[in-house]
Amino acid sequence: MSVIEQEILQTTIDITPVLSVTPSAVEVIRNLLQQRNIPNHSLRVFVSGGGCSGMQYGMAFEESPKEFDQVVAIDGVSLLIDSTSLMYLQGATIDYVDSLMGGGFRIENPNAVSSCGCGSSFRTGKDSEESSGSCSSCSH
Repeated sequence: MSVIEQEILQTTIDITPVLSVTPSAVEVIRNLLQQRNIPNHSLRVFVSGGGCSGMQYGMAFEESPKEFDQVVAIDGVSLLIDSTSLMYLQGATIDYVDSLMGGGFRIENPNAVSSCGCGSSFRTGKDSEESSGSCSSCSH
């Protein structure tokens, strides 16, 4: 790869937002922080192995970032993403959807080639051969 191609690639990576959060999701996060009386905490968003499609999303409140965390601040709330999870979440959008079946966070992830009906499990192109993507561990 030439120096110019490397610079273009780096510029593309720098322009791609780490993570987007919709206004409704920001409002829910803010309300949860207030309800739990932890206004100075951040929401950690992470990816781990497991789930019905091979990878699953997780979220938890934490008081402070760890050494290599990427911090995303949006409208008064902070999200923390570790470097491994960032590889899977780069460019994703977190939304909060409220429906008759219940509400919850939904992640629209451009890195996922398929996802489970439950919305909390996904598969990337790298692991598409390794997982069947069946939903044996959820109700979908």
